[in-house]
Amino acid sequence: MLDVSKLRSAYGRIEVLHDVSLNVRATEVVALIGSNGAGKTTLLRALSGVQPITSGEINFCGERIDRLPSHRRVARGMTQSPEGRQVFGPLTVADNLRLGAYMRRDKDIDNDRDHVFTMFPVLYEKRNHAAEGLSGGQQQMLAIGRALMGKPKLLLLDEPSLGLSPTLVDQILEAIASLKADGVTILLIEQNANAALEISDRGYVLESGRIVLEGSGRELLSDPKVRAAYLGLD
Repeated sequence: MLDVSKLRSAYGRIEVLHDVSLNVRATEVVALIGSNGAGKTTLLRALSGVQPITSGEINFCGERIDRLPSHRRVARGMTQSPEGRQVFGPLTVADNLRLGAYMRRDKDIDNDRDHVFTMFPVLYEKRNHAAEGLSGGQQQMLAIGRALMGKPKLLLLDEPSLGLSPTLVDQILEAIASLKADGVTILLIEQNANAALEISDRGYVLESGRIVLEGSGRELLSDPKVRAAYLGLD
């Protein structure tokens, strides 16, 4: 579904991504782990079209998309739930979800909204409340729900559990596992590397803008370097 080849991206003269190559197959959950500043968010922003690339290719569902603007990538089925939630604060929960479907013209929008409400019942309870009044965890649920309203073929999740309590982290990870069971294809950045690899089919390790390791979730969980550097284990 997604094939990234030798991707480079920079902020001014400072190159952040160096020949990054990875792929995601349909219905997979693929984790991208690495330390802060490794370039993980920059990579997702580049895939979404909001961060320029200097070279390389991004192919999505058999089509080269790295020259397309971000809204055209959304129209083709790639949506992102960004780091930091970034909900539309003054708008209601219902309106935030409606905005997630702004590129759609099909008749399933209401059904998909109801599915989001089933996944996150608190959003139904707060559907007429302003998003800025939600708790951090509820805003994260809303950000994921808004991305799902685009009916994505590929969902990009950037740090969905960042800053949440352990209980809310468990709820978010359960939701991701549920999406996987539903066959949603996901590229996941998650600070909880252990949990991310446990629910992922495969994973990549990004260090200083370069892919340094790849393998199945189990392989990376048992890799001594990964255990020491990212899982806090000997």
